Amino acid sequence: MTAWLGLYDGAPPWAQTILLAALVVIVGCNAWVVLLFARSRAALRHLPHPDDVTAAELLWVVMVPALDEEVTIADSVGRLDALEAAHRVVLVIDDGSTDRTPELLDALRRDLPDGSLSVLRRDPPDARRGKAAALNAAWRHLHEVVLREGRFAGWDPHKVVVTIVDADGRRDPQAPRFVAAHFADERVGGVQALVRIYNRHRPLTWCQDVEFGIYGELYQLGRSRWGTAGMGGNGQFNRLSALDSVVTPDDEGPWRHRLTEDQDVGLRLIRAGWHGRQEVRVTVDQQGLPGLRRLYRQRTRWSQGNLQAMAQLPGVLRAPVSVGARLDLAAYLLNPLWQAVVGLSLVVGLYLFAFEDVPFWTSAMPWWLLLITYSLGFTGAVLGTVARSARRTPWAWLVGLVVAQPYALYSWLLFPVLIRATIRLVARRDSWAKTDREPVGEQTVMGVGGATAAR
Repeated sequence: MTAWLGLYDGAPPWAQTILLAALVVIVGCNAWVVLLFARSRAALRHLPHPDDVTAAELLWVVMVPALDEEVTIADSVGRLDALEAAHRVVLVIDDGSTDRTPELLDALRRDLPDGSLSVLRRDPPDARRGKAAALNAAWRHLHEVVLREGRFAGWDPHKVVVTIVDADGRRDPQAPRFVAAHFADERVGGVQALVRIYNRHRPLTWCQDVEFGIYGELYQLGRSRWGTAGMGGNGQFNRLSALDSVVTPDDEGPWRHRLTEDQDVGLRLIRAGWHGRQEVRVTVDQQGLPGLRRLYRQRTRWSQGNLQAMAQLPGVLRAPVSVGARLDLAAYLLNPLWQAVVGLSLVVGLYLFAFEDVPFWTSAMPWWLLLITYSLGFTGAVLGTVARSARRTPWAWLVGLVVAQPYALYSWLLFPVLIRATIRLVARRDSWAKTDREPVGEQTVMGVGGATAAR
């Protein structure tokens, strides 16, 4: 950046080119964040009122993929039984578990009211083929068994809402009345709940909670009125007829074998003409990863999935949404490229400092240039942390400014995952070990008021 301003006249031309490219990317991304921040604040003022009538007209099918989840499954399923819905089915997909998960599910099925818990057991060679395969099996079971037999036989797929909760997830019991308000619009095919980290008492898990809050309250909510909010694995709600509409004769079901199958299906729903919305008044709480090694492994998988998703760019550019929404989606899909350019500029800056005797800063530089440099580096983090604050007051800006500093460092701490993901993609490595869970203790209690108060 400073090379282009004439302050690094001695830097090699190739270095100045990279720094200029990074400047353009940073300015563009900041402008993008400012736009989404403004749109997210407007969206907050237009959230639909909770709709108990529509909620009572819908069948809520909760799918819980489970593979060796003895640590968390009882807690998760027990909380799902409290879901406030007139018509609901909790469907756990036991994907070949070899620990105590099957016996715990049997005990839960005996203790819970008749028919409120259904377990779909999968055994090798069908089992352990990935989350997408497990969800597709549940989708077929839903059509072939749940909607053909018993009290839900013949239910209109357009009135069926499929929601996915990971085995460590804690769903807000009041979610249906808030989510149903979005599904009252027949064009809506998916709604994403706000994700929170319930074990956010450690620095690393606290940063993950801030990260999810920023993504939901800024980026997702900013896209919501465009109808282009994406779907996440935990806490997504999809209309069954929408899922059915993206299945081709060659597919096993709506979800494809991608490392981020949730992102993939959300983008295909948008391309098919369905609207995606973000709901921030209810949450799904999940475990954060307290160890950096496990966090790197998880985020490398996500980053590799983002790289795979770039293949959807041509289809996204033809999506039946506004030009602005298409440009936003394109920028979102190209985010790994923007990250790579900015990361490369840091490497170039370190090289110039170490080998070309070019300082990062000199006393001759004006103070306002330092302010501009800081603004370019921290605008996104500050707006994000302000957006996630429950308080819509000037105090939120001060809190956001303070929180943005450690969060920005956390963001750079995760930068190596892009390099690891790129190496894995080039090497065509897409196998992953399951993320270990921590034993469930007494953590943050879910709820609309509780989620808001905890921010």
